[in-house]
Amino acid sequence: MAKLKLGPIPNDKPVKVVLSLPGALHRDLVAYAEVLARETDEPVPDPVKLIVPMLERFIATDREFAKARREAGGAASISVSQPAPGPSSA
Repeated sequence: MAKLKLGPIPNDKPVKVVLSLPGALHRDLVAYAEVLARETDEPVPDPVKLIVPMLERFIATDREFAKARREAGGAASISVSQPAPGPSSA
């Protein structure tokens, strides 16, 4: 049996999110929702509801982010330097 990083998705108050995803990522979210349903014996969750817990899990396990947050004194937002603008491929 697979050991997924996410557990059951709490039934939370719906929040409207407008987001464009690449087709392949959406298919992966649908597939993940189906595997999660089998693993938890719960109904298949709406794939959109996976986005928040996945982001929360990603942030919670990102060691460099945790280090930067500690160094910033636990500030809620951390300024991240952006790469210098280069030639555009557009």
